[in-house]
Amino acid sequence: MLTRDPLFILAGIACLAVLAVLVFGVATFARGGEFNRKYANKIMRLRILLQFIAVILIVVFVYFSRRG
Repeated sequence: MLTRDPLFILAGIACLAVLAVLVFGVATFARGGEFNRKYANKIMRLRILLQFIAVILIVVFVYFSRRG
């Protein structure tokens, strides 16, 4: 079954991590202040890194699911 594939579960967790960092970043941006000025760029970089990992996992999952 598709949902029991460990790579599918890992890709889903990666997508949820991206969503969590995105929501956190938007919330800190909306509040503004010193924390936003200090960490906004780091939060954005973390989101981009997590997105890259999620996309790679999705591509690998699709590749292996089509092969076998």
